[in-house]
Amino acid sequence: MRWCCLWKMESSALPWAWGGPVASAVLRSCAEDFQVEEELGFSPDGEGQHLLLRIRKRDTNTQWVARQIAHVAGVPSRAVGYAGLKDRHAETSQWFSVDLAGRSEPDWSALDSETLSVLEKVRHRKKLRRGTLKGNRFTLTLRQLYGDRASVEERLRQIREKGVPNYFGEQRFGHKGTNLQRALALFRGELRVRDRHLRGLYLSAARSLLFNRVLAVRVSKGCWQTALPGEALILAGSRSFFTLEEFSAEIRRRLSEGDLLPSGPLWGKGTLPSKDDARALEEGALQEFEIWLKGLESAGLKQERRALCLNPERFSWEWLSDEDVRLRFFLPAGGYATTVLRELVHSRT
Repeated sequence: MRWCCLWKMESSALPWAWGGPVASAVLRSCAEDFQVEEELGFSPDGEGQHLLLRIRKRDTNTQWVARQIAHVAGVPSRAVGYAGLKDRHAETSQWFSVDLAGRSEPDWSALDSETLSVLEKVRHRKKLRRGTLKGNRFTLTLRQLYGDRASVEERLRQIREKGVPNYFGEQRFGHKGTNLQRALALFRGELRVRDRHLRGLYLSAARSLLFNRVLAVRVSKGCWQTALPGEALILAGSRSFFTLEEFSAEIRRRLSEGDLLPSGPLWGKGTLPSKDDARALEEGALQEFEIWLKGLESAGLKQERRALCLNPERFSWEWLSDEDVRLRFFLPAGGYATTVLRELVHSRT
């Protein structure tokens, strides 16, 4: 598939679940309109060689903050950990860990600025690793919303009750898809990447492209919320999955309660865990992507799964005026707020 077609597919052509946006709005008119707060999902130990810092940042990216922490602590960058990346154009609070073994605690006031502030600090035994995150709480304010209010209210209820397709957001692919372009160059042998972080970004973008492609086919067919014969079912809120052998009463109950969810592939080496109809759909959706499949396998990634459905929790909204509405919700780790918003509004600048 040609590069321009790939980017067009990722930037605008993924099918909507509920018929497309019902309004348009200005997103991120200022950083405070896009607020994110991390939930770790565990309690810090209260002791240990690592110090956990909860930091509020504004209009800065996670890697830059990590470098500032390392500089103030006088430690190498690898001594600083975090559970997930956060939006740059936003006001976010997230946790970082810094290994202070054999060192006295520095004066963290050196971090304080218009864009950074330390909210909390506590000792912990382990370094924070990517993925050790329960999820994020979002408070998003949509400004100058143009559209029928009754239609907006109906779509909000639909999202709350039925969820949205769990697409990877555009930010996963880099500005105008540059992460995808570099992944393809990597797979073709046209690019060598020594930086592990950058290499990881490119491989993750490639995996996300393939997942979105499978999910797009299932949304088009109306089966993204339905378990197919041979489905690899994932346990909600985890990475654990198993292959469906038969539709027992227990399985049907757990599916109806949202405890089990249909899943799509995060590609890597090994055999697809899905079977029968589910596998046939996945293989058909990815038949044009052989260089991507082989590239990810050669990179050493293993087959994993991701839920096809994203169900916002604690979902609520309030109208601040006739044209401004504020949304609040929680998403599990890996869920994108922009994926929720695309089912509601077109973004205006």
